[in-house]
Amino acid sequence: MTTIIHHDDCLIHDTGPRNPECTQRIGAALGGLEGLRGLEYLPAPKATTGQLARVHPELFQAALRELEPREGRISVNEEDTIMSRGTIDAALRGSGAICFAIEQVLAAKTDNAFCITRPPGHHAGQEVVMGYCFFNHVAVGARHAQASEGIDKVAILDFDVHHGNGTQAIFENDPSVLYVSSHQMPLYPGSGYAEETGNGNILNLPLAPGSGSKEFRSVWSTLGLPAIHGFEPDLILVSAGFDAHRRDPLAHLEVEDDDFRWITEQVRGLAEDSAGGKLVSILEGGYDLKSLATASRAHVEALMV
Repeated sequence: MTTIIHHDDCLIHDTGPRNPECTQRIGAALGGLEGLRGLEYLPAPKATTGQLARVHPELFQAALRELEPREGRISVNEEDTIMSRGTIDAALRGSGAICFAIEQVLAAKTDNAFCITRPPGHHAGQEVVMGYCFFNHVAVGARHAQASEGIDKVAILDFDVHHGNGTQAIFENDPSVLYVSSHQMPLYPGSGYAEETGNGNILNLPLAPGSGSKEFRSVWSTLGLPAIHGFEPDLILVSAGFDAHRRDPLAHLEVEDDDFRWITEQVRGLAEDSAGGKLVSILEGGYDLKSLATASRAHVEALMV
């Protein structure tokens, strides 16, 4: 069984009428799953202060809460990283979703899970807000898993079109976490060069603008997937950004729905081979609503096989 984790608090975070990271993204991703049978839907809890503190210091958490406006919107760090009333609750649901999903998988209550939440998380550093991101959900999830019995090594696979600079910065000196990312380069945030290898636990797979299915599948087949296989993780987490899609307005890759289906099938196989099937993904980017819906469906259909 595949479980979908979501909460309506993610709809309260208001980025304004022209921001690509909009409320409608949630409806698009959930709508793409309509008609799929056998899915379980569960509400995302809020992450606790302690869960977040494994990545984000408590003083940083408190400062963000103080910063949240009671009305209107403000920019935080960057012009288009917007905070409104309800932003912190939405972000807490994102980190809470992945922690809860991991608990469900580790307890064998579900085979795998996809967290459909916003705002995204992979640009957020330990004390850095940027790229629409406030808390780094996948990093919080990795540390939450490692606090559980039997989970020592975690692999994070990131196919968002933007490099997950926050995730890399959090783990680049920690050999217990492998971070593998494909992304367009050059592109925001300007990191993710192949030469950035951390403590031997970072593998960046930059793709030139215009790259499509052939290039995407090639770097994962020859480099990314073998690295994860060799790492022998106890759990695999996926930063599932669908903005590498050819229709997405924020980048210039030409990835198709079938490529997202393919990479999900591959990572599911890796999870079954080395991690007892333990696999959790969380929504990151994806800003064309139609392609977000169809790519989310392809991703979940591959999780359900």
